[in-house]
Parts: sequence; structure tokens; C-alpha cells
Amino acid sequence: MSATSEGAKVISPPQSGAVEDAASRPLAGAPPRRYLAGILSVIGGLLIWEIASRFIVANPLFLAAPSEIVAALYHLARTGELWHHIAVSGVEFVIGYVIACILGIALGLAMASSATVKRAAQPWVSGLYATPTIALAPLFILWMGIGIWSKVIVVVMLVLFPVTINTEAGLRTTSERLIEMLRSFGATKRQIFFKVSLPSAVPFILAGLKLGIGRGLIGVVVAELFGSRAGLGQLISQSADAFNMPDLFAGVVVLAVAGIVMTAGFGWLEGKLVPWTRD
Repeated sequence: MSATSEGAKVISPPQSGAVEDAASRPLAGAPPRRYLAGILSVIGGLLIWEIASRFIVANPLFLAAPSEIVAALYHLARTGELWHHIAVSGVEFVIGYVIACILGIALGLAMASSATVKRAAQPWVSGLYATPTIALAPLFILWMGIGIWSKVIVVVMLVLFPVTINTEAGLRTTSERLIEMLRSFGATKRQIFFKVSLPSAVPFILAGLKLGIGRGLIGVVVAELFGSRAGLGQLISQSADAFNMPDLFAGVVVLAVAGIVMTAGFGWLEGKLVPWTRD
């Protein structure tokens, strides 16, 4: 007698690949879980901040509530003052950041490719990296005035060395065994550089670029604090002098959001360029 009757349906077990795909596929409309912790932490921090500013630190001269900061942002944006300050600081940051990245990557490549260049440049890189560049901002303003280029120089000095150090370190971490294997197959130096050395150094270079974001934003603000006609640093300085905490925190929040957005952009770029480094 057959184990199954003629009218019964035989249900075959699901394939393992289908089970894995179904398990790994997120539910439709459900937010990604990896963002949930960050969202909850931000909401919780804002709630604590609001409660502390309303009931614990009741003096508005010392702390502004998030709701007051949002109102200040709306007012500054409506009058156009906020956009003017953002445009000025943004131009200073972008010019200085691009110049520093180009110079830093080029210098890092040169130091990794030549021992002579490394020995010649290492004292300058180490010394200037340890130098408090922010303390030199008044000197740059004295030399170049309160225009854009004094701020650009400060940004370049702060961003240049993290990019240089990370680029040089990334190129030197390339597997020597892999390089020797490619040489044994007749690969040229150009092929080794573009096929092995540069791809292995990309995560380090991107890490240096991400480090440069925060340092560059700090450089812009500090340089504007010492002397500027406009910019977020100037907005923060004016607001501090007038004890206007909502406007002061509005400038700080804009800088923080800019840093978060640019860092997230580099994280996305890293996922596209070097997907093997992602979880």
C-alpha cells in the first residue's frame, strides 16, 4: 500500500535558500532596525534636554530648550539671516576642505611611495599636526584680513594632516605577499598600484576624510570667532555677546547637523566603494 493516497497532496519541504531569503527580507513598511537605536537615543536626549531646560535650569540665560531653538531656526530662516551665514561658512569650509583633501592624498601617496620623501616630510607632518592651529588663527587673520582666505587656511591646516596620515598608513598596510605574487606574474607598478594598493587604502583614506569633516567645521567656526563679517561662527559670537541662547544653539545645531549629514554621506560612499568592509 502506498504511503500517500491518490487524492492527498504531497508538500515538499521548502528550499533552504528560500527560507534564508524570507528570513532576511524585512517586513514591508517596517523601519530598518539598525536605525531604531539611534532614533530612540536622539528622541530621548531631546526630551531630557527639554525637561532640564524647562524645570531644572529655568534661567534662559544659561540654556535654551529644543523648542526654543526650533523657533529661533524658523525665525532666522524666515528673515534670510540663517541662509546667509550658512552660505558664507559653507564656502569657506568647502574650499578649504577640497584643497586639504587634494594636498593630503597627494602627500600621503608620495610619503608611501618614497622613503626619502617620508623622511623629509615626516618632521613637518608630525610637528604641524601637533601644533594648536586654532591658536594661530589670529595670526592668519592678521596676515590675510577677515575675508574668506584666512578661514580657508585654518581649515586646510586642520584637515590636511589627518588625510595625509591615513592615506600613507593605508598604502603601507597593503599585503607584501600579494604584491610579490603580482610581481611574479609580471604585473607593472601601475597595475599593482591601481589593482591592489589603492583599493586597500580606500577605507583609510575615507576614514581620514571623515575625520577632516569635524576638524574643518571647528576650524571655520573658530576662525570666524576671531574676526568675520558673517558666518555661523559670527552668529554664535553675536548671540553669546547678547546672551541670546536660542540663536547661539541654533548655530551650533546647524553645524552638528552638517557634520552628521556629511559623515553619513561618506559612510554611504564607503559602502559603494568598499562594500567588503561593511557588516
